[in-house]
Amino acid sequence: MQTVHAVVECSLTDSFRVRQVAGMFDLPVGAGARSEFSVRIPSVDEPWSIGAIVGPSGSGKTTIAKQAFGGRLVDRWDWPEDRCILDGFPEQMGIREITQLLGSVGFSSPPAWMRPFHLLSNGEQFRVNLARTLAEMPDLAVVDEFTSVVDRTVARIGSGAISRAVRRSNRRLVAVTCHYDVLPWLEPDWVLDMAAEQNRGQVTGEQVTGKRNFPVICSAVTCQFRRPRIELEIVRCRGSAWGLFSRHHYLSGKLHPSAQCFAGLVDGRAAAFVAVLPFPHPTRSGWREHRCVCLPDFQGVGIGNAISEFVASLFAATGKPYTSVTSHPAMIHHRARSANWRMGRRPSRIRRGHRKNGVMAAWDRTLSSRRMTASFEFVGKARLEEAERFGIGVR
Repeated sequence: MQTVHAVVECSLTDSFRVRQVAGMFDLPVGAGARSEFSVRIPSVDEPWSIGAIVGPSGSGKTTIAKQAFGGRLVDRWDWPEDRCILDGFPEQMGIREITQLLGSVGFSSPPAWMRPFHLLSNGEQFRVNLARTLAEMPDLAVVDEFTSVVDRTVARIGSGAISRAVRRSNRRLVAVTCHYDVLPWLEPDWVLDMAAEQNRGQVTGEQVTGKRNFPVICSAVTCQFRRPRIELEIVRCRGSAWGLFSRHHYLSGKLHPSAQCFAGLVDGRAAAFVAVLPFPHPTRSGWREHRCVCLPDFQGVGIGNAISEFVASLFAATGKPYTSVTSHPAMIHHRARSANWRMGRRPSRIRRGHRKNGVMAAWDRTLSSRRMTASFEFVGKARLEEAERFGIGVR
């Protein structure tokens, strides 16, 4: 533990308006303001990954963060106005490293990667700023106003994604925020609550030579949070629901009219979408995943993979093979490690006109030969009862 002392002082210039307000509220004219803080927090030499400084506005969070971590404190970045966000990252970073970092914080929408920062939603900007912070400050990043500009559902889901990204990459992050609801999702190793001592009535204010003095003496506590479970409701839906997701898909925005469609809901809000088509074959016909999209606000915590595998398990109950071809790096990485999928073809480019046993591969007619793709077959457990409830014929 290290002790951090911080003192903030300022003097006011006398003016007519100052005297008016002083007279209205019986305040001393010309009095300055002084705030003093003394806290104990873990030092950078101790083993931890994520810390949090929380408390209401005006409790001294940013003051302590500046004093303890100096130039590592960030609240926003300057982004190029007429160039996509990819060009805002450090020049020495390769495109693969950038896209992996974006995906790790839950921003896995290639179409959105090609947009300027100012055209992104608040939730997307929040995640892109976090990715940029981790890129610019890989050793220790301190983020001020953490999740302050996004709604609380996005804040919680985003915090879960960022927590995973920080720990998996062996980085360090300190979140400075007035929102306590993100703590279980961040799962910080320590928390400094600037309001704790005040809530117990141990902080007093007093007049000292015409100045206000509010000392806060508290200590960060080590803690162990368990990230809340995400309740994902999966329902069958009409193809018209695709309109909510189409612009976030990295392939064509078109949906086949005969596709069977499923939507995933989180707290009643649309979060993910999967569409399935029959897969004709002379000897081994089955099903294939036609579309799989998770909205940006819900990316980074496994929702896309969860709905993809659930729907696959429904069609596996028919006794026919269920396959999927994807070029998304995060999805390829997940499926390559998952016991629910078997890789049929390693990441590669497919030549047009390619035939196997005299039959043109289905993906050859639908996918660009310029993209790196991998094929998988679902080998996980079939959900027989759920398939019947969803109206899917079982074997």
